[in-house]
Amino acid sequence: MKVFIKTLFVAVVLLLTNVDSWAQCAMCRSTLESNMSNGETANFAAGLNFGILYLFFTPYLLLAVIAFFWYRNSRKNVKNLRPSGNRSW
Repeated sequence: MKVFIKTLFVAVVLLLTNVDSWAQCAMCRSTLESNMSNGETANFAAGLNFGILYLFFTPYLLLAVIAFFWYRNSRKNVKNLRPSGNRSW
């Protein structure tokens, strides 16, 4: 019970704390600033957004593929462990 109360307290403190952060790697920031000063906004912004989404979804996609193969393999093992109905005693 003490662990739950501590966890709840930490969660509430983190939710109530408002910290503004502008996290961006130095390379992305410099490229974005140079392209914005040149007037190339549409193509670069779309490419940057696609890259962010690619980096966001790749781990989840990999996890989903592993889970699918794991599930399929476990279903095969369950079928192999079940006795067949045609037993001759």
